Amino acid sequence: MNEQRGRGKYTLEFKQEAVRQVKAGRAASVVAKTLGMPKASLTNWVRADAQGQLGMTAEGKPAPVVTPEQAEIARLRAEVARLKMERDIAKKAAAYFAQDVLQGTPGSSR
Repeated sequence: MNEQRGRGKYTLEFKQEAVRQVKAGRAASVVAKTLGMPKASLTNWVRADAQGQLGMTAEGKPAPVVTPEQAEIARLRAEVARLKMERDIAKKAAAYFAQDVLQGTPGSSR
């Protein structure tokens, strides 16, 4: 499960959406896991955003403009990742409670 990946390229909108979720109070580790990205990258983006440098390239130039369609795709991808995580949590909870019901005594030790 811990497979090595190449260096990821993320759109500015993806970065902004991830940073927005952290600013809204979600833990950076949870957001990073939900979006399938390294936590270190996300914390770097949060730091860059606080310094007003998130929309800049390494050379200090403004990042290229992204179309509204690309922004919507990035937003929807983040939402899909969040919904998948919520679904997986619900599945695990349902399986846990179904096992208790089948054993006949809710909360019994295994």
